[in-house]
Amino acid sequence: MAKALFLDRDGVINSDSGYTCKIEEFHFIDGIFDLCRLASSLGYLTIVATNQSGIGRGYFTEQEYQSLTRWMQDRFAAESAPLAAVYHCPYHPEGVGEYRRQSDWRKPAPGMLLQAARDFSLDLAASLLIGDSEHDIMAARAAGMGAAIRFADPARVISGADRIFAAHSEIAKWLKGFSSKE
Repeated sequence: MAKALFLDRDGVINSDSGYTCKIEEFHFIDGIFDLCRLASSLGYLTIVATNQSGIGRGYFTEQEYQSLTRWMQDRFAAESAPLAAVYHCPYHPEGVGEYRRQSDWRKPAPGMLLQAARDFSLDLAASLLIGDSEHDIMAARAAGMGAAIRFADPARVISGADRIFAAHSEIAKWLKGFSSKE
């Protein structure tokens, strides 16, 4: 079975400026491409799983989100760090119209992660997730991930994560050891 490095988008891949939907608002966080290249060299598929309530709340459209996602995927490919897939949940309990609903894809529920596991025949116990919120960590736990990493300032966060790191370079160093334990 394959293994994956799951990434949240806003706050892990790009600086979270709040409901990011335009290329000019999207700023990659230092080290993300290096981390993904390393993960690939260690045999991990890189998969994005992101809540996108901005769609559900009517701040931007599904088409605008998809356009930005294609651009992001192209940037990862150009950096020799291709993404295997991007999953997103546009639904929110306070959304508008068809988007106003609960969804088992919305983190902290594990729906996106479980769907990816089915789509790619993943061993979730050998996989890990990097997220910047408790909802990310909770989703990883619910899916049975091998590790849940919180991307945040360790001095300011109380978390149920396995580890907390403030830089992608620190995660890369840790990932080498985690991968060698398998």
